[in-house]
Amino acid sequence: MKTKLKPISFCGAFLMLAAIGANAQSYNWISSTEGDVWQQAKISLQSKPIGTVDLTVNENEKIVTFKAWGTTFNELDWDALGVLTRNEQDEILHNVFSPEGDLRITRGRISMGANDYARSWYSCDEVEGDFELRYFNINRDKQAIIPFIRAAQKYNPELTFWISPWSPPSWMKIHGDYPVLSSKYNNLSPQLDYLLYGNIGGKTDPDEMKLTGERNGKFPRQLATTDYMIQDPRYLQTYANSFCKFIDAYKEQGIPIDMVIYQNEAYSYTPYPGCAWTAEGTIRFNKEYLGPTLKRLHPEVKLYLGTFNTNRQDHVEKIIADKELQAYISGMAFQWEGREVLPSIRQQHPEWDYICSESECGWGSFDWKAGEHTFELMNHYLGNGCKEYTFWNFILTDNGESPWGWKQNALIRVDSKARTFTYTPEYYAVKHYAHYIGAGTEVIAYKPEGEDKKPVLVVRTPEGKWVVMAGNFQDTEQSLTLQIGKRYLNATLAPHSMHTFEMR
Repeated sequence: MKTKLKPISFCGAFLMLAAIGANAQSYNWISSTEGDVWQQAKISLQSKPIGTVDLTVNENEKIVTFKAWGTTFNELDWDALGVLTRNEQDEILHNVFSPEGDLRITRGRISMGANDYARSWYSCDEVEGDFELRYFNINRDKQAIIPFIRAAQKYNPELTFWISPWSPPSWMKIHGDYPVLSSKYNNLSPQLDYLLYGNIGGKTDPDEMKLTGERNGKFPRQLATTDYMIQDPRYLQTYANSFCKFIDAYKEQGIPIDMVIYQNEAYSYTPYPGCAWTAEGTIRFNKEYLGPTLKRLHPEVKLYLGTFNTNRQDHVEKIIADKELQAYISGMAFQWEGREVLPSIRQQHPEWDYICSESECGWGSFDWKAGEHTFELMNHYLGNGCKEYTFWNFILTDNGESPWGWKQNALIRVDSKARTFTYTPEYYAVKHYAHYIGAGTEVIAYKPEGEDKKPVLVVRTPEGKWVVMAGNFQDTEQSLTLQIGKRYLNATLAPHSMHTFEMR
């Protein structure tokens, strides 16, 4: 969002601050409202509150030590970047990946094979019956994904990566195709849709995943009773071996992979590349095949469970209750409806690490409301102990439409006809956090959005700075009062605004 900076008025707040302590040390206050982003002012900590204390910060407590912000490297993102001039590409890559940039992303997610933002569907080995993986290759990745990563590495050579597949090679699946369910966007026969629920039966809905984010029911409405990955030992071991082949192939390209997740969204029964897994199949593959294979061939690579995009807590608990499986697990990854069960699961297993594996992608609106939603998501995941937060597409063209017809948001929007780009409200929502929270930052306290629509997060950087992220997503202004030790942060937040307070 290339917006001319305008002076912003904090008159009410400053009058109150002046009355309490005009000689107090001043700190940075960054605020953003729609059409008026990244406005800079000064604020002072005071000896008294000016209103009800929203959050009392205990300097001796810590929720989690943050590790990294990440994003996903997709083919359609690379295509969007390619619409622009080299100078514009360099500006964007610097702002997203450079340690001196806006977002300072240090982590990348890679899809092992095609996902829903690939140009078309593919895997790394489509030779049926190739149990020795003689024909395994990453040739398709060398066309877009690897050049994309290398362009980012130019601005941060220390980038690290993790992987997850959307679908196994089609010949390893019970119906021999990439999607789970038939739709007008694929060639899968509707006659095979019954496989999802097997003998139990039930009405399938290829668009059910579009309901995610509403938080008003169980997702999925009905759990799959069939593993779409063939549950034959030859297939399962070959699939596990393919993860290690992928790690090896990327290592040869100078791209280090240090974490593996067995499946993206096993609970979205998709018309695009996907794979449904039962709890039993999930346990079997990770415990008997993927875990032991990684331990033998790549002991330096961690295995996480996920990505959990379901709020069916009993199902998640059934998987993680397996003691033998636990021996291979280093952490868990949550996204979408999984956010609802994250706090409870983390309380049950505090010994594991937790990440947000995918920020929610919206509906192609690219509007301020989408920015507010992303601001709240970061508040929720970091406040509930996630060490990493990964974004989905960071740059898309036009309305962000995928090959299967879902329009999605991105941090940067490219107009393919005018060949111009815009930093979206979500970009600035992310900048309010990522520009100040880096590796080693301690998340100290948080207040969820709640009915007052006022999320707050308090962190302490390795340099000892206090940083506060706060939002006001109501239609009227709200006061903010935080107690940090014996001092108070007092401010008035404009309607539908985002804020960062940096206190040295």
